[in-house]
Amino acid sequence: MSIRVLINAGPWLPVPPDGYGGIENIVAALVPELRRRGVHVVLASIAASPLETDELISAYDEPQFGQLLRPYNRAMGTGMTHMRRVVEELRNREDLDLVHDHVEVVGPAMLGSLGEAGPPVLHTLHWDLAKHPAFYGDFNGYGRIHVNGVSASQLSGAPPALRSHSLGHVHLSTPLAEGADRRETPPKQDYVVVLGRITPGKGQHVAARLAKQISDDVVLAGPIGPFHTVAALEQALATDPEAARNPDVRYWCDEVRPHVDGHRVRWIGSLRATERDVLLARARACVFPLHWEEPGGTAVVESLALGTPVIGYRRGCLPELIDEGSTGFLVGPGDEEALADALARAGELDPAACRRAAATRFTPGVMAEQYLSLYRTVLGLDSVAHRTNGLRQTLKT
Repeated sequence: MSIRVLINAGPWLPVPPDGYGGIENIVAALVPELRRRGVHVVLASIAASPLETDELISAYDEPQFGQLLRPYNRAMGTGMTHMRRVVEELRNREDLDLVHDHVEVVGPAMLGSLGEAGPPVLHTLHWDLAKHPAFYGDFNGYGRIHVNGVSASQLSGAPPALRSHSLGHVHLSTPLAEGADRRETPPKQDYVVVLGRITPGKGQHVAARLAKQISDDVVLAGPIGPFHTVAALEQALATDPEAARNPDVRYWCDEVRPHVDGHRVRWIGSLRATERDVLLARARACVFPLHWEEPGGTAVVESLALGTPVIGYRRGCLPELIDEGSTGFLVGPGDEEALADALARAGELDPAACRRAAATRFTPGVMAEQYLSLYRTVLGLDSVAHRTNGLRQTLKT
């Protein structure tokens, strides 16, 4: 399939990120597979993104992640500045067949404003679809903007107006799944890990409390707000009153830190990719005590690819990704006693089964083929309904 697509990753982190960055990791996994299949990719990210691509456009040289949790009146211009660059690119060229957008709300809002002047859009929804009721509750793509989810569970909770624009879901992937079934798992050590941003929805406070009931240490790995290291957070709390008002920092200080002793429970900040992989591969289990409906589960598929079983609450996308009793154990949401019991049984789960499942279901190649199918659908709908000239008149196969 020979098409030209602009993939909009946003200005927040490089592609790929050096550690934390769910959406950016997914884009980094997708782009090489699309290019292997003949797709010309224009990546909209920051200038420092190291991913090899056909073209790179940017409004910022460096990551803007630190802006995300600042007060709105300080952060509002960041996404708009990035999207202005994307819109300028689309206005100044006619060779792009579609946009694959990954930027929350501001992406489809500004792309929709182009109307017939821009190419059709596939907008991938990576987040909680209850977040923006005024926007998604009255969503209208005017035949130009189509959406996909990252799990069936996510889409089932979408507002009807948004769901009517959906072309289905595509599960997330990880390059770690490539050849995972041929890779040996290192010996497991006596700890479990919670991987992801420290935030109430991830439930790190539950995992920290469970350290008193289980025989393993609990390791928390991920950023707290914009802070990626213990030293950076401690310095900010000591010198910047605004830092303590960050909701994730407040959650850490009030609900998680009281259980952290640096031994049985410890926070190690964000890790570089290789460090993260070693941490995950040696853990007895990766724990997901979710307090929200997890839409995609990047850390879930990474854990399976590294041969680490998943233990968590049965909510969000987890039942779609986990084979109960083979690659993980899931318990009722909020049942901490059952979660502790499941963690005690983690040794019953075979790491090789986890790796086989990842190699079959969660490789970038599998994801790329599914997105190519959605691209064909978008281009077909656009050709029938809107286009009468040029490359956008017909599907290109």
